[in-house]
Amino acid sequence: MAATERLTLPDCTLISEEPSEDDFLSLLPKSELVRALAERGLEGARDLLRREEEKGGMLARRIATFRERLRRQAARSISHLTRDYERKLGEMESVRVRSRKLLQEEVDRLRASLDRAKRFRGDDLMTDPALLDAVRSALLVPSDALKDAFEDHRSLWQKIRDWFAHLWEAILALFRGKKAREAKAQKAKKGRPMTLARLALMGRTLSPEMTGDLFQDFTPAQLQALQESARRNLQAKDRELDKRGEKEEDAYRRSRQEMQDESEAARRAMERSAEERERREVEQRLSSELKERGYVADKEGRLAVTYSLVEKFAGLVLSEEEKNLPENLRLSLRGMASTGLYERGRMREQIELSRMDLPGSLLASYLRGSRHLLEEESFVYREVRSESLHAVLLLDVSGSMAEGEKLPAAKKALLALYTAIRRRYPDSIVDIVAFDSDVRAMDLVELWEASPGSFTNTGEALHVAHQLLRSSRATRKELYLITDGLPESYTAEDRSVKSGNLSVAMAYAVSRARELVTVSSLISTVVLLKSDNPTYERAARDLARVLRGSVAVTDPRRLAFELLIRFAGQSVVEQHVVAPEESRAPGPKPSIAETMARGTTSKDRRRARRQAQAGAPPS
Repeated sequence: MAATERLTLPDCTLISEEPSEDDFLSLLPKSELVRALAERGLEGARDLLRREEEKGGMLARRIATFRERLRRQAARSISHLTRDYERKLGEMESVRVRSRKLLQEEVDRLRASLDRAKRFRGDDLMTDPALLDAVRSALLVPSDALKDAFEDHRSLWQKIRDWFAHLWEAILALFRGKKAREAKAQKAKKGRPMTLARLALMGRTLSPEMTGDLFQDFTPAQLQALQESARRNLQAKDRELDKRGEKEEDAYRRSRQEMQDESEAARRAMERSAEERERREVEQRLSSELKERGYVADKEGRLAVTYSLVEKFAGLVLSEEEKNLPENLRLSLRGMASTGLYERGRMREQIELSRMDLPGSLLASYLRGSRHLLEEESFVYREVRSESLHAVLLLDVSGSMAEGEKLPAAKKALLALYTAIRRRYPDSIVDIVAFDSDVRAMDLVELWEASPGSFTNTGEALHVAHQLLRSSRATRKELYLITDGLPESYTAEDRSVKSGNLSVAMAYAVSRARELVTVSSLISTVVLLKSDNPTYERAARDLARVLRGSVAVTDPRRLAFELLIRFAGQSVVEQHVVAPEESRAPGPKPSIAETMARGTTSKDRRRARRQAQAGAPPS
């Protein structure tokens, strides 16, 4: 592993030693949690968690402990971040110190070269590269003073005279010896003036080995001018080094300030992130626990309530509505009303101990040669319940149901009725059908998430109910139709949905009702959510009359109560159903107590059914 790589270990501070130490849901009121999730989703659960936290107690301490762990983790992260930036600043300072040291050494060498430049010799150029570079630069780019020192100031007459003198010397050299000629040539070379062209050539070709003969052709004035030019070059380089040092120092200060600002910004960002994470982690912990308990699940990239949660919520709704029912109806809904028929058999569950055949169980134990009663070999009297039920719940989800609390109340009412049916008849079949222009079957989750649609196709909903019930083998078949108005659309022969003709839509609904009433042992209930329009009530009563069932006109807040009392005591039939002419003459309406008290036995239910089929009001 490279030295710069850092090994990051997982943070285990959020993992408690006890599995239930950080469990939030176990300290929340279960019924309130289920209600909040069903009615408002995750936001409702979060609000409930916040409210319970504000109350203090164990939940508040548990959340505070969880938040403290998050804060300690954030503090460690901030500490690591601060140390990283301090390390970077230290490395930056080390680079600065090394750079300044190298620059100072270069300045010191340059200033030593400046001292030599005042009066240097050929040996100085061989040992001082900086001085040699300064001389080269002076020769290549001579200053005005150096140019003036090396200019040829002789007159034309002097130049002609010197030329003839050199020519004469050359002629004489032809007649002299070799050594004399070489001495003469050396003397001629030395006396030849130094031109600017020769200076530039010397500057390009000057090497340390050539420095010994450098000054032989220079006059004292030229040498002094060269020394001054080289010194100025060295001074210029010294100023450049000073400027470079200042720039490096400025760059260091800017980089250090930027690093400090970045460190501070990162620290503040991490603090804000820690605060946001603290809130988010609490919510994620809540969501995680809800998923673990099966209350919510991932659905198309979001968390949605589950069937299990809606079932629990339906049980809560039923429990609340049961409080308004008489005792005998509550027992009937819970499956505790007696049928009066029992059979003797082996014990299956401990709950059957209350109906144990003690003498028979003791005798069986005695015959087996045992002194102890074993549950699996004991006998009980088990109540015989042979009745089976198939119920179809039709819910109007047209656009008008969006008014007020109609649709939410209808959903809750059907949840309560569904739970009551399944509790009373565990093997029952319950079909939930929602309808607007289209008709579709739903489960509990789809029912709870249903939204208002378009027009009301009551006839097609009754047709679907007929298809569901006509082949059912249940001994008891029930239909519940919940609506808030007139049939507005109908399904044509080509299966297209038409709307706008109310009379045709009503006729289509009546024809489908006649089709449905052919189902044997059918008990129908039409529930109309109260409206100021009398036409709606007349339409509901007409459908109920064709279905040979009962009708209820109720406020949405009492819808669940109305459905439950009709399910628990099916002999409750409104007197105005079979005599529509009486509905136009106001008369005394029976009280709720009289309505519920009528027909609580199976004999009364059969009598009421015969009377309803015969077209006479029940007695």
